[in-house]
Amino acid sequence: MPRRISNQKDITIIEAKRILERFKEEELGEFQRRTLAFATKFSKTTPAKTEKIIKELVDKIKLSQTEAIQVVNCMPKTKEELRTILATKGRVIATDQLEEIVRLVSHAAGNE
Repeated sequence: MPRRISNQKDITIIEAKRILERFKEEELGEFQRRTLAFATKFSKTTPAKTEKIIKELVDKIKLSQTEAIQVVNCMPKTKEELRTILATKGRVIATDQLEEIVRLVSHAAGNE
């Protein structure tokens, strides 16, 4: 499959998996096959749950779409893990909000 950028936006691992699964394996290049293998291995929830948790993180917690996608891709289990994901923006998030995010992600992953 030749490379070309037709659209650029942040997507979750599960979305990448869904996109790549539309193609037959022989249509995928080496990079796409590796990406599909990674996405298959590290997809931690369903597409519906992923969309729901992103919406909740953006609407309730006021994370940006990009931050919400990163949180869903990593699925942090602790406040400390979550802090490392959100620290790149240099913004401080209250402990109670961090706990809420971890709870939402844990619930979506079925760990609760």
